[in-house]
Amino acid sequence: MAPIMFVLFHVLRQLLFIPVAVVCLAGGMLFGPLLGSVLSLMGLWLSSVVFYFMISKMPSLQKKLERLDERTLKFGGRINVLQASVLRLIPFIHFQLLNFYLMGNSRRFSEYAKAALWTNVPLAFFYTIFGHSIASFSIEMGLIILVALAGLIYFMREKKVVIKWSHFFTHSER
Repeated sequence: MAPIMFVLFHVLRQLLFIPVAVVCLAGGMLFGPLLGSVLSLMGLWLSSVVFYFMISKMPSLQKKLERLDERTLKFGGRINVLQASVLRLIPFIHFQLLNFYLMGNSRRFSEYAKAALWTNVPLAFFYTIFGHSIASFSIEMGLIILVALAGLIYFMREKKVVIKWSHFFTHSER
């Protein structure tokens, strides 16, 4: 029952705003690299198929994705399957926006379904293998990785200096 629930969780993941990478990592930890990859691929593909049929029923969602494209990637829907495969590996790229691009390049559902399957293969494989590797780390190694990530987040943060208007422009007495 657990594999079926995991695949269905992939489909529900998009409604719960859980990142794809997190669920694929969990699949590697729970089911191992091979079964976890297959289950993640099935779940991601089903998620893409559900999106295909939902977008036609929700024109407001389509408009939001078009605005998201205009503000972020600016591809204008011009993206091929290989580009989408690579972009899916980047955790911050919107999963459904890439599905939206694939829809724009497909004339029929069968073309879209094939493209969605092939673009999800690297994503499912890479993150599931990584999740399986994380599960085999010792506690010490896990702590070292967490401290290193915390350090990276701290040192890569955006640094701002706020100077008050009154301190920047001092009043000179005449």
